[in-house]
Amino acid sequence: MDKNANYPFRTPAYVVDEQRLTDNLKILRNIALEADCKILLAQKAFSMYSLYPLISDFLSGTCSSGVYEAQLSSDKMPGRENHIYSAAYNPDDFAHIVKICDHIVFNNFKQFSQFYPQIRRSGKSRKIGIRINPEYSEVKTEIYNPCSPMSRLGCRIEDFPEALPDQISGFHFHTMCEQGADVLERTLKHVINKFGHLMVYPQITWLNFGGGHSITQPGYDIKKLIDIIKRTKKEFNTEIYLEPGEAVAQNAGILVSRVLDIVNTKSGKCAILDVSPACHMPDVLEMPYRPPVLGGFEPNVKPHTYILAGPTCLAGDICGTYSFAEPLAPGTEVVFCDMAIYTMVKNNSFNGMKLPSIYTKNTSGDYSVIKRFAYRDFMSRL
Repeated sequence: MDKNANYPFRTPAYVVDEQRLTDNLKILRNIALEADCKILLAQKAFSMYSLYPLISDFLSGTCSSGVYEAQLSSDKMPGRENHIYSAAYNPDDFAHIVKICDHIVFNNFKQFSQFYPQIRRSGKSRKIGIRINPEYSEVKTEIYNPCSPMSRLGCRIEDFPEALPDQISGFHFHTMCEQGADVLERTLKHVINKFGHLMVYPQITWLNFGGGHSITQPGYDIKKLIDIIKRTKKEFNTEIYLEPGEAVAQNAGILVSRVLDIVNTKSGKCAILDVSPACHMPDVLEMPYRPPVLGGFEPNVKPHTYILAGPTCLAGDICGTYSFAEPLAPGTEVVFCDMAIYTMVKNNSFNGMKLPSIYTKNTSGDYSVIKRFAYRDFMSRL
């Protein structure tokens, strides 16, 4: 182990702090109890199933975007609600989805007409929903905006048939990304304005407000969220669901890396790390965003400024430019924060990069290895 290392394991490694995860889950459970709603884990953000027994103590279940996530929920969180939504279902998968999912949300009425006969023939009692598009979103990054003019996600009001099929019992909308209760409040006004006349009890018995709620971020207006849920439940006599992913594991994980080399560029010194933004934290490039680094500051705030970059052949495999109180050198650890979400679920092995090991840190401060990856994991994907 390198002489500068502080962690009792080799890098790169993701580490999820069980205490921080529990703190988030307590906030979510308290909201569910006070607002009398149900909160689901969006597995697309965090699918670390070794922690599903802990999560299931606090949340009502999961939501999935594909058959493998749904199967993971069925296997690792049995007895909890298993919701699924897909922009288009694969006919090869749907019979299995009907077996394991209790809430099935369709993207449009064509998909509903295609697949509902399978649900009927299965004899399974399933709650059927339609995703709606209120054509209102405050998401600024176009790639994440589900209500952009080119969006394929959800039904606009003009896409609805004259009569709502009797089998539809719920509506789902997801229009937010890392936003607060004030955005939900404004969005809900558009939802009700366009679809409120269809949200009639006893046919419509549940509404899903989707994800993108930064509930566990400091400063989030929890009281406003609870008031919105209570008000909507009272007005429409429906069960309310939220399906955050990010809020479940927000700030609960880190990615520990180390410096491999320091090189000089025309823009300054570059620290090449044993982690890659493109491979191990893809949202850094996709969002894009600047990940927080432990002990890292804006450029030139501290005496030593470096570009932090990965070792791949991708020229743009760069995290950003940071300054540090002490100089970096080969073997120095660099710790990226808020790395539980959208990392393990999205990482890849481009350039033959090793996948980071996965660890947990328990409430006593002890580390446990959950998984280490090797060459066979890379090879098996090809």
